[in-house]
Amino acid sequence: MKTEIRFTHQSLVENSKSGDRTAQYQLYELYVDAMYNVSMRFLGVKEDAEDIVQESFVDAFRNLDKFKYESSFGAWLKRIVINKSINHLKVKRLPLAAMDDNEYHLTNEDEHEYQNIDAMDIMKVKSGIEKLPYGYKQIINLYLLEGFDHNEISDVLGITTSTSKSQYHRAKKKLVEIINTL
Repeated sequence: MKTEIRFTHQSLVENSKSGDRTAQYQLYELYVDAMYNVSMRFLGVKEDAEDIVQESFVDAFRNLDKFKYESSFGAWLKRIVINKSINHLKVKRLPLAAMDDNEYHLTNEDEHEYQNIDAMDIMKVKSGIEKLPYGYKQIINLYLLEGFDHNEISDVLGITTSTSKSQYHRAKKKLVEIINTL
């Protein structure tokens, strides 16, 4: 009978810091699927997402000494995966849609139009997100799915907070248009 050693997340991180390959493998096993899903939402290409996840784990293990438990290990790793996914898209030259900061403003009347999106079939929403241009897809993924606020999005993407808000509004409007055609 095989004996399984179970560690807490903190002990896995601490053991990984000291080079324990078993602990590193256990951390990898705990997070690989979730990190793959995060990367896939950004990249949409299986092979690219797999590469990004592998690179992210390598970077995380190399830089474990910088992990200070200010967040969970999973949140720290997720940030690495998101940044690497976005950088991968930038290298492929898939920028955000260009727009002026004052081109589109959100009003209370516009908000009413989007209140029914929560009631829509989730498969339609997922399908609609997949059909969005990459820039819009990034904003939707970061804001709705990853829970980033506009300040965090502006930091990650290197844009202004107002551009993040405008892009999100336009992405949401485009998503509604796409879903209505499905």
